[in-house]
Amino acid sequence: MATSTVKNRSRSVVPAVIIASLAMAGGALFWYLEREPEPSQTPLLTAEAKEYVRNLGLSDVEMSRTGNYVGQDIIEITGKIANNGGRQLQQVEINCVFYDAYSQLVLRERVAIVRARDGGLAPGATKNFRLAFDSIPASWNQNMPQLVIANIQF
Repeated sequence: MATSTVKNRSRSVVPAVIIASLAMAGGALFWYLEREPEPSQTPLLTAEAKEYVRNLGLSDVEMSRTGNYVGQDIIEITGKIANNGGRQLQQVEINCVFYDAYSQLVLRERVAIVRARDGGLAPGATKNFRLAFDSIPASWNQNMPQLVIANIQF
């Protein structure tokens, strides 16, 4: 009788394991498809993009600190980017460079502030941007990071 009980238990565990595995695989697939792609690390500014940088303007850039529900500080940088040139932009990425009290680099993060999926940036247009950082090293000097145009895609 004991072997019959063990067989029944093992038969009922197998479907549960299969269902749990499928649920985890589905969750992983959903996360992969819905996650925001990381900005590309290459290419660097092309000669054409280097020439066009002078047509871009960052303005109203401000930094603020807020806390989240787990007690972690979130540093937000908000501002506007203007396209004063004559070309439609599909993507603009910037490097946010954070320094310590000795002016040594503590974090460089590349982020997109204009994306094609959000409509890009038309000639003569201005768009707001918001960047949130939650993992800046404690050695950061608390000053506004240096913002440098890293990539432009037309």
